[in-house]
Amino acid sequence: MLRVILITVLVLGVAGTAFWGYQEHQEKNAILINAENNYQRAFHELTYQVDLLHDKIGSTLAMNSRKSLSPALADVWRLTSQAHSDVGQLPLTLLPFNKTEEFLSNIGDFSYRVAVRDLDKNPLTDKEYKSLENLYEQSADIQNQLRKVQHLVMENNLRWMDVELALASGNEQADNTIIDGFKTVEKNVSGYDEANFGTTTFVNTEKKDQNFKKLKGKEISKEEAVKILRRYSGIPKSKDAKVSKSGKGADYKFYSVSIGNGNTEASMDITQKGGYPIWYINNRKIKEPKISLNKAAEKATTFLKENDFQKLEMFESAQYDNIGIFTYVTVLDGVRIYPDSVKIKVALDNGQIVGFAAEEYLKNNHEREVPKASITKAEAKETTNPKLKIMEERQAVIVNDLNEEVLCYEFMGMLGKDTYRIFINADTGEEEKVERLKKAEPIYEEVV
Repeated sequence: MLRVILITVLVLGVAGTAFWGYQEHQEKNAILINAENNYQRAFHELTYQVDLLHDKIGSTLAMNSRKSLSPALADVWRLTSQAHSDVGQLPLTLLPFNKTEEFLSNIGDFSYRVAVRDLDKNPLTDKEYKSLENLYEQSADIQNQLRKVQHLVMENNLRWMDVELALASGNEQADNTIIDGFKTVEKNVSGYDEANFGTTTFVNTEKKDQNFKKLKGKEISKEEAVKILRRYSGIPKSKDAKVSKSGKGADYKFYSVSIGNGNTEASMDITQKGGYPIWYINNRKIKEPKISLNKAAEKATTFLKENDFQKLEMFESAQYDNIGIFTYVTVLDGVRIYPDSVKIKVALDNGQIVGFAAEEYLKNNHEREVPKASITKAEAKETTNPKLKIMEERQAVIVNDLNEEVLCYEFMGMLGKDTYRIFINADTGEEEKVERLKKAEPIYEEVV
């Protein structure tokens, strides 16, 4: 009898394990199928968007009126954005594809720049028309190559999951039709740089990622990186630190450092050149506030001065739970330089700096001369909404939609119950940017 019971229990156990394994297998397959479907969708949409892009650029070559050309170029800009989005959904992070993405950015920047200007006063120049012709030919090359890859994918039932596995394992050198096809696209696009983009009026997309090229100073060691984190966190030397270098594919060299003592863990990314903290966070439980937001702001300002961040001025502050968050920007001759921004988090229980982000500052800060405005503040103010009740006004440098630094007149005012910040280009008088400032978040208590 006992033997029968044991055999029954064993059989049930084996059956249960088998069922559990089968269920796990089914769930895993479902996840893989979903990922594969998403990759296939993104790839076929990318091919379709490039088809449309090529046709739309071709259409613009036959247009001559602003009424037709501006919307068509706006469509080109929209299509390049969608193509960018599709590329971002493919498992290509480990495959060099930056030249193709840069090419799409160049098309988008060029089309946007021309679409938003007054083409009645400033029609397309001969150089710009030549640029459109170049773009039409080059987009045809990309279109044809993607079509070839698409044909092979469909004919041979190729899977994108195999691409992801090959790239993740570092085996992208092996024969893979999709990887080879995308490498061919990248190789062809690389040939466009000097030969064809030289005649265009594109925005330099390299501005989007300066990779800390303006930093000064000598290379620091791992030990020096640890010392910097200890100084920021206050965690004693007796605690072990973990340090790792940025990988081979990184655009710039940095150390990732972390230290923990059981109650708190501090982490930081530090540039190898100069030893500048990119970001810092101190994870600890923050107790009830004991200092005011103003006192916390003083702590943040002192911290910046002690760490050699000069010519910075606080322009935003907010409190979230038990933390004060402050944003600082560079100020030169009374002009705010918004690209040079630093964010600091201060614990309101004891005034300790628990968060710091200086990536934008490190990428953009450099010796610069603020240009002179071509229009007066009064002329700029005339272009704003007459219903806006202006409370503050100043000059500021911002980065516009074309990723260029421009001098503006900044007006902050009320319209109804909302507060807005409006930037008027100090050369052209055009509206560069309008921001609605966020209000304090309401607290929603549970209704019983």
